[in-house]
Amino acid sequence: MIPVSREAHSPVAAILRRVPAALDENGRARARKALMRRDKRLAAVIRQVGPCSMEHRGDPYRMLLRSVIYQQLAGAAARTIDARLRAPWRGRYPLPAVLLAAPDAQLRAAGLSRQKIAAVRAVAHAFDAGDVTNRALRRMEDEAVIESVTRIHGIGEWTAHMLLMFSLGRPDVLPVGDYGIRKGAMQLYGLRDLPKPKQLEALAEPWRPYRSIASWYLWRVADTIAPGQ
Repeated sequence: MIPVSREAHSPVAAILRRVPAALDENGRARARKALMRRDKRLAAVIRQVGPCSMEHRGDPYRMLLRSVIYQQLAGAAARTIDARLRAPWRGRYPLPAVLLAAPDAQLRAAGLSRQKIAAVRAVAHAFDAGDVTNRALRRMEDEAVIESVTRIHGIGEWTAHMLLMFSLGRPDVLPVGDYGIRKGAMQLYGLRDLPKPKQLEALAEPWRPYRSIASWYLWRVADTIAPGQ
């Protein structure tokens, strides 16, 4: 058995439809059972890891700011910068208007690069102007969320997928560009190379409508793979 770790335009104009509710503990249990029936290899991982403990990390605005800060940084460095940025506001992310009013020198002193300063200001501007709102994002279908937030400078598809999974709690998201998920799939299914997006989508087809949960288990697989393997 593979060793795995236990931890580890205006959007207002978009068509708002009924969206899947975030999975609670009972919902995650149903998802595990469904995934185990449909995929024997994934079932072995699920049995070894146990219940999915995927956590939600706050509202969309804060999640987007956090994602920008953490992009392309090691965890320890990102946590330091994140804490420095929030320090002047008693450990909280500033409201959009407050962040827009903060001088560049203050943001640079926190450790943000010029590109990241532009990105966090773009996020703040989108929310301050009402182009994007927490309420609207919660009511949108997944594709509409992706379309809305990727219009913000510095926000790409990967960040949109993380937003859907960890802030909005959507159950059927497959981050095809995530290295950890691709690496986990390569190890689990004995692939010679990291799967391309279309190959990963084909592997994940039986997991619908619980691809977020399956992705979480693939991360647990990837957690134990040494660099270079």
